[in-house]
Amino acid sequence: MLFEQKTIPLKNGALCTLRSPAAADAAEMIECLRNCCAQTPHLLREPEECAETPEQEARYLEGINASENHVMIVALVGGRIAGNCQIERHRRMKTRHRASVGISLLREYWNLGIGTAMFGEMLDIARQWGIMQLELEVIEGNARARALYEKLGFRLAAIHPGGIRLRDGRLLDEYLMIRRM
Repeated sequence: MLFEQKTIPLKNGALCTLRSPAAADAAEMIECLRNCCAQTPHLLREPEECAETPEQEARYLEGINASENHVMIVALVGGRIAGNCQIERHRRMKTRHRASVGISLLREYWNLGIGTAMFGEMLDIARQWGIMQLELEVIEGNARARALYEKLGFRLAAIHPGGIRLRDGRLLDEYLMIRRM
């Protein structure tokens, strides 16, 4: 599903464009995700796992834009992709009242209001879809993200002990957070 483009002011005075991704963004999207994964252990992939070709990524982005149950928003600052956020509605009759959300943002764009703005758009989409419950996972130690999610009304629902294994062998808990709409 396509997202109607918006421009928002950031805390530093810069402008950020929020829009749907385009197939032409594929290579930059892969690079952005690879960099996000390298900058924090709090995403589900390691950088080398971001191995899609630009052609594969372009098809993936086109599929999201054509879907009735999936929306992705790309944040651009100064014409450069800073990160993205997405929501996906569950498709089955018994779970169609639920949707999952996720976000990734390059470190240099943290604390500028982009994450809050993108999540605000996700909440609006969830309301338009009639979603009753939004869900996300957050990795133990990601206090910044957890604070954002709690600010937006998400609450801890479950803990998956040792759900994440880092390269050094450490196990971290994975937290399921939900927001009732």
